[in-house]
Amino acid sequence: MENANNRLIVALDSKEILESKSLVSKLKTKVSFYKIGLRTFVIDGFNLVDEIKAYGKKVFLDLKLYDIKSTIQETVARISEHNIDFLTVNGDPSVVRAALDGKKNKKMKILAVTFLTNQNRNDLDLSLIKNGNIDELVTERACNAFLAGADGVICSPLEANLIRKKNQFSNKIIVTPGIRLDKSDAGDQKRVSTPSEAIKAGADYIVVGRPIWNAKDPILAVNEILKDMCI
Repeated sequence: MENANNRLIVALDSKEILESKSLVSKLKTKVSFYKIGLRTFVIDGFNLVDEIKAYGKKVFLDLKLYDIKSTIQETVARISEHNIDFLTVNGDPSVVRAALDGKKNKKMKILAVTFLTNQNRNDLDLSLIKNGNIDELVTERACNAFLAGADGVICSPLEANLIRKKNQFSNKIIVTPGIRLDKSDAGDQKRVSTPSEAIKAGADYIVVGRPIWNAKDPILAVNEILKDMCI
């Protein structure tokens, strides 16, 4: 597995595209992988992709696509014309299969979203999701997505270990958001973990946004996260 520097994905979720570009410029000697979320992508997403790729970095396009088969196929086909490394879609097997059918770039990995890390059992009840512990439901959704062909999944660090234990899917990618050095500062996240806990649980990559964005010194924040990942 890659070293800590290559396993950290920095989320670029600012409302201002110039802020995202500035952060990439500051961190380009420390960080090799960046996530572009929906809020940033709708501003000037593909130009930001091109700028990050010009630095020789990887791009994770986090759009959580969810629609009918033909729309997913056509959308993913257009996205895969760009040099994207990871792309997220909803974890429904039909959506995963449509994304795989649509992609033109074989190197682009399709990652399935299980449940968002700001959701808990109460949120699932309100969405009429079947009964069960959330970690078990996440694992079930992950397995269904893998059987549909997903290259990996997005899950909280709290479920990564359960998914990693599924030996038949040992080669699949696990990406975990909801990372905090201090778990008391969870913000709107409900299922969080420290970087080292996520890595020990089986995560291949961790996604960190606000702890870096809000830091007075983003480089120092990155160094602290990388240090914790190696514990």
